[in-house]
Amino acid sequence: MAEGDVGNDQRQNEEIEAMAAIYGEEWCVIDDSAKIFCIRISDNIDDPKWTVCLQVNLPSEYPSTAPPVYQLNAPWLKGQERADLSNSLEEIYIQNIGESILYLWVEKIRDVLIQKSQTAEPGPDVKKKTEEEDVECEDGLIVEYQPENAVRALDFNISEHVPEIEELPPVDHGVPITDRRSTFQAHVAPVVCPKQVKMVLAKLYENKKIASATHNIYAYRIYCEDKQTFLQDCEDDGETAAGGRLLHLMEILKVKNVMVVVSRWYGGILLGPDRFKHINNCARNILVEKNFTSSPEESSKSLGKKKVKKDKKRSEH
Repeated sequence: MAEGDVGNDQRQNEEIEAMAAIYGEEWCVIDDSAKIFCIRISDNIDDPKWTVCLQVNLPSEYPSTAPPVYQLNAPWLKGQERADLSNSLEEIYIQNIGESILYLWVEKIRDVLIQKSQTAEPGPDVKKKTEEEDVECEDGLIVEYQPENAVRALDFNISEHVPEIEELPPVDHGVPITDRRSTFQAHVAPVVCPKQVKMVLAKLYENKKIASATHNIYAYRIYCEDKQTFLQDCEDDGETAAGGRLLHLMEILKVKNVMVVVSRWYGGILLGPDRFKHINNCARNILVEKNFTSSPEESSKSLGKKKVKKDKKRSEH
């Protein structure tokens, strides 16, 4: 290990200890050996209205010559708002090159959330509260984060040159996974327009068992050939941040023109972060089984990556 890396390692350990001491349960260790951590940041600890989960990976060159690799997780954080917050974090790094900046990043995000909560804007619409708000940080799959260069979130009333197809696509159902009385089952369908997404959801909800699930988490990705961009969106359905994790998995697997819904029937026993592992495993299994991924081998390779190339430039759209 180079001398600089030794110094960085010591400074990283000191910063990690400080962050754990300052933020307590809000600070979460995802992968200690790979230096991947997550912190849940809210505008108000006692009565949170807006929350962001900041995931960071500390490369060996940090803090001396490289910034942390980061990911912002929040279902409501999209478009210009996400880009503005990312730019603010990058400005803090540029102004403090060579310094430890995680505390500055966290407090900047908190300031933004406090300002947002003080406006007249209502909080995010959450239909159901998750039974397991005790653990919000990701576990299980630790994957390389590669933001799409041309991805836009989509509301159902925006079609933007995507052909509307009236036909209901075929829906396949995966093998259920049961753990401590909670059951998870994935459903998959090929989709090429937002209207088909709504049709698939409506079809699934005709099934009384699926309609009675505690959560029906979903994500979809549609590739627009004319613009060479992706239309994509996700829904937590009360299982906080699960939709974003599901969409992230689909990005890593590089699937397109497909929708995945994962139903969860809560069995009364808290699963903690294991629930996210089951949601992603259900989704991955059915995507591979139904040949939406290029190949099981390539999917495994993609999911095995733990570090992000430090020269990977972020771009948010």
